[in-house]
Amino acid sequence: MEKAYDAPSVFRPQNLLREARRQRHLPDDPVPHVCVLDPDGDIVRSLRAAGRSHRAKGWACYHTEMDATEYGGIPLGIVGLAVGAPFAVLVAEQLFVSGCRLLISVTSAGQIVSVGPTPYFVLIERAIRDEGTSLHYVPASPFAEGDAALLARAWPALQRLRIPVHRGMTWTTDAPYRETEQAIALARGQGALAVEMEAAALYAFAGARARHVLCFAHVTNQMAVIEGDFEKGEADGARDSLDVIVAAARACGFPKQGTLSC
Repeated sequence: MEKAYDAPSVFRPQNLLREARRQRHLPDDPVPHVCVLDPDGDIVRSLRAAGRSHRAKGWACYHTEMDATEYGGIPLGIVGLAVGAPFAVLVAEQLFVSGCRLLISVTSAGQIVSVGPTPYFVLIERAIRDEGTSLHYVPASPFAEGDAALLARAWPALQRLRIPVHRGMTWTTDAPYRETEQAIALARGQGALAVEMEAAALYAFAGARARHVLCFAHVTNQMAVIEGDFEKGEADGARDSLDVIVAAARACGFPKQGTLSC
């Protein structure tokens, strides 16, 4: 189907949220300036178990809940279990019309090229567009690019962490159980370090809508081809993920009135 990329959508996220608040009698409270997508739900589960988060009552999404917390002095709104490109972008659209200024996604990813022992993080610079959602935001192209200024601002702070953080490209797929040897070899040949399910769509959305989005791959596995795979570290990697999130947010000017300096 031919796309009219400059045409406005009839169905708008702010209108959906308006009706959700009306139906469910929710307050029109803004979300924190820094929001997080937690597709595996590890961060949300860890914070809830420790009694360190509460439900954000003003978050009006029909499909998700938001956990509000503060970590490292930065208020965060975290949405768990938004897995895959369509779901991630659906939530992202709603977050940005609800007060979000910077969205950080930390998704579990499978290793394509080893850059060290797992687990480690990859700051995603670009992603292979092997999903469908990005095609509704920008014309077809091999890759979706992250915001160069945002990436440059975040990277020095990430290098100072005790946690291994690398930077590079990933492969975004809609079909995790179709990661064939041939597809993996092709992604490796294009320079992908890991495979995940959201980054290409989130970066395409961000570019089309002029939104600030950073995507991280938490490389935790070799696609379960060996036993003992998917070990994420302490609290299923929640603490490390939060440290990465806060370092990136601070590098971009938070928590100073939630104003981006890049």
